[in-house]
Amino acid sequence: MADLQDDLHTGTEAGGLGDLSEPLTAQAYPPEPYAPVSDPDDEPLTRAHAVLAAHPVADGYSGLPRALGRLPWYDLELGESGVDTDVPRLREGHVGALLWSLHLPETPENARGDRAVGATLEQLDLVKTVVRAHPEGLRLAYDAGQAIDARNCGRVAVLPGPAGAAALGDRLGILRSLHALGLRVLTLSGVSWAGDAGLTRFGEEVVREMNRLGVLADLSGASAGTVRRTFAVSKAPALCTRSGARALRPHPANLPDDLLVELGAAGGLCMVPLTAEQTGPTVRDVADHLDHVRTVAGPQSVGLSGTYDSGTAHPLELGDPSCYPRLIAELLRRGWDEADVALLTWGNFQRVLRGAAFTARAVQQRREPSTATIAELDG
Repeated sequence: MADLQDDLHTGTEAGGLGDLSEPLTAQAYPPEPYAPVSDPDDEPLTRAHAVLAAHPVADGYSGLPRALGRLPWYDLELGESGVDTDVPRLREGHVGALLWSLHLPETPENARGDRAVGATLEQLDLVKTVVRAHPEGLRLAYDAGQAIDARNCGRVAVLPGPAGAAALGDRLGILRSLHALGLRVLTLSGVSWAGDAGLTRFGEEVVREMNRLGVLADLSGASAGTVRRTFAVSKAPALCTRSGARALRPHPANLPDDLLVELGAAGGLCMVPLTAEQTGPTVRDVADHLDHVRTVAGPQSVGLSGTYDSGTAHPLELGDPSCYPRLIAELLRRGWDEADVALLTWGNFQRVLRGAAFTARAVQQRREPSTATIAELDG
């Protein structure tokens, strides 16, 4: 440091600023060209960071557990280049909570009873192991209050789910066991009792038992009949963890306008994915979906779903969770106010979590655990 100071002093004396005893003249020092203090285009991004600092992102879908299962070693708190998601990027993107998917690879063996049950249990165990290994950055949460506590402690709240309906093995006792182990979201598709024809009698009983436990129904990828019947049967709000607007992009997991209207009327939540396949290749395309869902379903029924580490391509400038401020900046340019952004990022997801917990407390006073079987109800 002393050598550096000597060098600077010597440089000054050598003529870096000339002879300081002589007056400075305009000819010797012409005025610098004017440069603005900040680029006007940066103002929405600066505002986006400020809004997200107060209202962080609740991300509806992360494939991180499966992605980590392919790595021999990782450190999410230091930073991990082998995946899209790590603690530094979550913090840079102002992510306060996210759902960790327990979905299984789509193979014939995983679609069958006990194999699906066991693989889902392994996924749940992995989620808990990963969170325990990163206590400075991550914390498990099972309800809205615990998610807020994690955020207030500077941690990212991790909620286990969604899992596929095949994980139940067509047995309600397994649903209760998975809930006791932490499962909070179940996707109602890919099983005989939640198919193209909608919910069977056993499927309706599954939804009622989910209400009693506080497990949210995920309807992304479900048939229109299943979506409508779930809205009719469920006393708790349902969500779509990764669905955009089919009017803008005809992907099968995106929702048509009539179902978006029904979802809004039922108090549900459509979490728009940040994927090139479902919502388009640019930030503006994703913002178009958010605008559309907010207009059709209502501002209280739209949320965000990064779908990072799920093996899908993402729009330009939205390659990992650190990029959320860029999306929020685009919405601010379009005239979204802070109140609507706060609902989008955090408030709507909190409302759905609280709705599930409130419903569970009410239903538990009137209903005992169901002992119904699929053979009794569906034959």
